[in-house]
Amino acid sequence: MRIARLLTLSTLAFATPTVAAPPSAKRAMTKPADTKPTHTKPYDIEAETRAWHQKRIANLTSENGWLSLVGLHWLKEGDNRFGSGADNDLVFPAGTPANIGTLTRKSGKVTLTVQPGVSLTRAGQPFMGGELGDTEGENDVLTLGTLRFYVIRRGDRLGIRVKDPEAQARKQFHGIPTWPVSAAWRIEGRFEPAASPRKMQVPNVLGTVEEMPSPGTIVFQVNGQEYRLDPVQEPGADQFFIIFADQTNRSESYGAGRFLYADPPKDGKVVLDFNRAHNPPCAFSPYATCPLPPPQNRLKLRVEAGEKRYGDH
Repeated sequence: MRIARLLTLSTLAFATPTVAAPPSAKRAMTKPADTKPTHTKPYDIEAETRAWHQKRIANLTSENGWLSLVGLHWLKEGDNRFGSGADNDLVFPAGTPANIGTLTRKSGKVTLTVQPGVSLTRAGQPFMGGELGDTEGENDVLTLGTLRFYVIRRGDRLGIRVKDPEAQARKQFHGIPTWPVSAAWRIEGRFEPAASPRKMQVPNVLGTVEEMPSPGTIVFQVNGQEYRLDPVQEPGADQFFIIFADQTNRSESYGAGRFLYADPPKDGKVVLDFNRAHNPPCAFSPYATCPLPPPQNRLKLRVEAGEKRYGDH
């Protein structure tokens, strides 16, 4: 399973029109270039935040989004029988065959033996059995009716993640409450790069700790008080990924913290737009494997921006 792709406290400034420099004496005999002042459209934080959140909701509620999760099963070494029958090692959702087959974990690899009469497909083609990949790509996903399942790797663990676009969580989704958009929570911070490549210890809901590369520290201020956040960089991603907690987690926002993405530094500055702070997948499903905020990212501050709690989570 694959664990996105985070300006000052004052109001945003309009950009100054660019004026062409006067032509040099050497060029005075020629026809001057046709120049016009350029204008930068002011940043509309309400419209930009609304567009971002609409895209987020579209991804969350898509057929393959987090709301489609219906199962997560960890594999033991050796054979793991699976299907909807209660006598299986891995019990799949009702409506699937009582015995789908056997998943065998051996030497860090997983192979599938399909029960006769069960029709599985992979990448649109019939799948009769064999080794399964764990990159969570299209060629790793098996389909059985509306069900989609595939191998995920979490450290030394190997598991089977199960999705269904007909999941009740997806059908019953009713939107995510948010705080009002505020320019005061779009904050420009100072980036302090790490002196050398470093790894950050990031805990997760599985009770384990993962080492993730951290490029440095973002230092910012709220009401004159200085705060710090350490981002990480996910494989293949340009943006910084920030896993943070704040004092609204006790009541208004998701108890285990929130996520925030930010563009990499420009001229030593990073913009933290907390209006885009959002709930991790674990806020919507018990079958996600979310990272948790490391100790240094637990802010002694109420971040009253971004997404609030979803449902009773």
